[in-house]
Amino acid sequence: MSLRERVAGWAGPKRTGGSGPLPQGPDRLLVAMILGLTGFGVVMVFSAGAAFAAKTYGDWTYFLKREAAYGAAGLLAFAIGMRLDYSIYRRLAYPLLFLSMAMLAAVLKVGPAINGAVRWFRWGALSFQPSELAKFALALYLAVLLARKAEKVKDFSMGFLPPLVITGIFLVLLLKQPDLGTAVIMGVTALGLLFVAGTRTSYILLSVLVAAPIGWKVFIAGEPWRMRRFMAFLYPWQFRRDSGYQLYESLISVGSGGIFGQGLGQGHQKLFFLPEAHTDFILAIIGEELGLCGVLAVLLAFTVLVWRGLRAATRARDALGCYLAFGVTLLFGLQALVNMCVVLGLLPTKGLPLPLVSYGGTALVMSLFMAGVLANISARNPEPVPGSFWQSLRWSRGRVCKNRRSDGSNVQVVVEAKS
Repeated sequence: MSLRERVAGWAGPKRTGGSGPLPQGPDRLLVAMILGLTGFGVVMVFSAGAAFAAKTYGDWTYFLKREAAYGAAGLLAFAIGMRLDYSIYRRLAYPLLFLSMAMLAAVLKVGPAINGAVRWFRWGALSFQPSELAKFALALYLAVLLARKAEKVKDFSMGFLPPLVITGIFLVLLLKQPDLGTAVIMGVTALGLLFVAGTRTSYILLSVLVAAPIGWKVFIAGEPWRMRRFMAFLYPWQFRRDSGYQLYESLISVGSGGIFGQGLGQGHQKLFFLPEAHTDFILAIIGEELGLCGVLAVLLAFTVLVWRGLRAATRARDALGCYLAFGVTLLFGLQALVNMCVVLGLLPTKGLPLPLVSYGGTALVMSLFMAGVLANISARNPEPVPGSFWQSLRWSRGRVCKNRRSDGSNVQVVVEAKS
């Protein structure tokens, strides 16, 4: 059963006219959540990182200025993603797939080791994390493949094995860095897309049952430092001076905020008690300074983002938009959920930032670009006439699109769209 069929009961009917889906502009609530989380993230990065920046770089606005620059670049990427019709990515799926694979392999050879991980290319003060590009590349590849092979998705050798092999290559490259958190997010996203596309549930369960014990044995029990993290997750108070120190300080930070928090900028855990306060554990600072209300507000914002993303998927004009919107939404939702669970002690510590909120350059720019693509899908504009990249970026009052009559012939019509 396809995604459209699975959610037809609550998605509601699509608005259609005589010549296809009517243009309605990007989902305003979706755009508001994306921009709101981004702006809120800039404020919280400044609050959480000012003391660390002053001691390390001699400038208490260091992270604020860099995050503002990343945000500006990200908003440009968001605007491009929102204006550029998503159908153009069909031609870019395989080039992006192989480019991201090559970059993941290359970073293992030339990337510097930071905190025991090799995940970034560095050029002076600039850095690039190829795993962020790989997330979008994999989601796009799967969307294109599933849209093209919809009738073969139940076949193991044609519909299930090829995407599983490609996903497996990505996971192996990520685990070499090592980046178990991103590998898990991408693996679950791939299985989620295959599930909603109609792949047999038995295939998915079999792959999970095979992969889970191997993953546990090789990547958790077989790595002493990961096993210590797992034990610290189970007994944070017992390991609070060792591998459980970060989780212990995070729980203190969240707990000390109470209902309404200590006030923006008034938290104490960011004063060199909680490591990675402005990156992976920024939610702990939100809990300390804005309290339970602040944490619930962030949770509500991501819930709305996921809801509107799924709504965009179910109302997309074609199968490609349907699967691509679902994949991007799943990436946002899973990463936000895992980050929140780690900060609150519900999952073992993983190096995953909170999307759109945590400090980071590549992550913020790529997240905003993917959010722009999601907003473009939510607009449900008709399929445009193929043109150049720059022509696709231009707004116009009348957009020419091709629509197919019931007899199979094409007819050109002009559909009015808001500029």
